Amino acid sequence: MDERNTEKQQKTKKKGDLLLTLVLIIAIAVFCYAAFNLFHIYTEYKKGTDEYNHIEQMAVTDRAPDAQEVAGPEAQPKAPINVDFASLKSVNPDVVGWIYVEALNHISYPIVQGKDNETYLHQTYEGNYNFAGTLFIDYENSSDFNDCNTLVYGHNMKNGSMFGHLKKFAEDQNVYNKSKYFWILTPDKNYRYEIISAYTTGVDSDTYTLFKGPGEEFQRYLETIKGYSEISTDPGELTIKDKIVTLSTCTGNEATRFVVQGRRISSEDAY
Repeated sequence: MDERNTEKQQKTKKKGDLLLTLVLIIAIAVFCYAAFNLFHIYTEYKKGTDEYNHIEQMAVTDRAPDAQEVAGPEAQPKAPINVDFASLKSVNPDVVGWIYVEALNHISYPIVQGKDNETYLHQTYEGNYNFAGTLFIDYENSSDFNDCNTLVYGHNMKNGSMFGHLKKFAEDQNVYNKSKYFWILTPDKNYRYEIISAYTTGVDSDTYTLFKGPGEEFQRYLETIKGYSEISTDPGELTIKDKIVTLSTCTGNEATRFVVQGRRISSEDAY
């Protein structure tokens, strides 16, 4: 009787040991898979960041503070950076501009326009596959940023690259208070924009309306988007003569997007 119990206990122990071994093997496999994915994500982020750092070093130079000022009561500040579009075009002829956000100097990137709104979702400026993709304007927009509403799309990357820092405008009013301006530099003109609204909206929101030209519909749109803002802004009167740029990024929720919208307040000839 004791012998049978001993054999039974030994079999039970062997089964238990086997089960523990299988659980351990599965746990190790899951850990290795997760570690591989984390390493892959890290290397993708690094590749994208390194590429855009290289592009910025190649094409962008800071202006001296005294070169950003213009004398006179009606004077407007000049762009804080210079952009070499000839060099940019030699790498990618789809380039249409460069964005620089004063309060978030991490946002300083080239902007392209593809034949559709899919090409640059996961394709970098140099044409490599990467999660970060490239900042791009809607393929239906004019490439000169002179439409009533120009849409600029970019990913909300977890490492803060691309439009990853854009949400800070809604998280902290002090970011807007620090500077409410961003720049779009193009081969011909440098445009300065004042932020008028920052908010989360649906993917099918009227925020993404493109207009054939100024009119009553656009005037109503301006008043609507100003009312959407989750932060306190003071843009004054908005008119159909205004040119709007909508910076759009994802939120982690497939049904929503976060946007920052600015209206053009000045321009200067590019150098």
